[in-house]
Amino acid sequence: MESSFRDKNVFITGHTGFKGGWLSLWLWQLGARITGYSLPAEHPKGQFFAADIESKCNHIIGDVRDYKSLFKALSQAEPEVVFHLAAQPLVLESYRTPRDTFDTNVMGTVNLLEAVRQTPSVKAIVIITSDKCYENQNKGCAFREGDRLGGHDPYSGSKAACEVVTNSYWRSFFQTSDVGIATARAGNVIGGGDWAADRILPDCYRSLLKSEDIVVRNPHAIRPWQHVLEPISGYLLLASKLLKEPKEISGPWNFGPTLSAQVPVGELVNLVLKEWKGGQWQHRPSAVTEAKTLHLDITKAQEKLGWHPTLSIEQAVAMTGAWYRNDHLSDSFSLKQIEEFVTRTPRGAASSL
Repeated sequence: MESSFRDKNVFITGHTGFKGGWLSLWLWQLGARITGYSLPAEHPKGQFFAADIESKCNHIIGDVRDYKSLFKALSQAEPEVVFHLAAQPLVLESYRTPRDTFDTNVMGTVNLLEAVRQTPSVKAIVIITSDKCYENQNKGCAFREGDRLGGHDPYSGSKAACEVVTNSYWRSFFQTSDVGIATARAGNVIGGGDWAADRILPDCYRSLLKSEDIVVRNPHAIRPWQHVLEPISGYLLLASKLLKEPKEISGPWNFGPTLSAQVPVGELVNLVLKEWKGGQWQHRPSAVTEAKTLHLDITKAQEKLGWHPTLSIEQAVAMTGAWYRNDHLSDSFSLKQIEEFVTRTPRGAASSL
């Protein structure tokens, strides 16, 4: 498959994380020369170790809050494309450590953009934020890219701030250049290799593997669920378009599922149990306030990028369950899932990378 990234230098922050590991693996398959900059991987069975990402990149342990180290790594890598995923990614953790959350998510983004500003090789930057960057008043409407930003919890607030920071840098330093900068706001991502605390799918599989009941905080909350390969195909397509049309493509982009995949937590858990063929769940409310509904309008990505979600919620759950059942500490199963994803989307973004 002809690749937009073959032999290109690509710099990824957060490559030891869940999405960062999948993105790194796909870019490696596409023939990119990858430099990864991140804190150490936290879980021994996470995607970083399962797919042996360290052997597929120039692996650098570093903190995005350390500007000097980040700038040194970026300048030495001389990347043409940068993906920024390093973050404190958990809502509940942001209540426990709000200062660290803002420091990592906001100042980490400032550091990355400032380092990029001093690195002339960079032509395209994709900043991964979140669907939770929107001011959510639980009206049930689908958020568009131009809607008001906000956040009731520290995590959401930090991601809204990332959007403001990125827009400020774009307007102040890059708008008249040939460098493209975009932000990507994905829905609630599921997939193999995620072992983060307080996320519903990792919670499900941890419990199922131990033959314990699954604990559900908010079964009626509606979220835009999507398999991890869906938004990553969007990130890759976005970067490839930025290289060709930096001014036209720069800005915010939503990557979410079809409306049929935006279902309540309880319904998602029931799909997991059906696919697993066993287990049960119990409701245990949390004192922490969480949004009741989250919907994303993906019209912009569909019409201007030609990106489309391709997996049903049932297919996404089946792919996720298959990964956890296999529990392979090798890259073969994850590579197979990427190949199958590309094969089943002949008209989608994945096939054109």
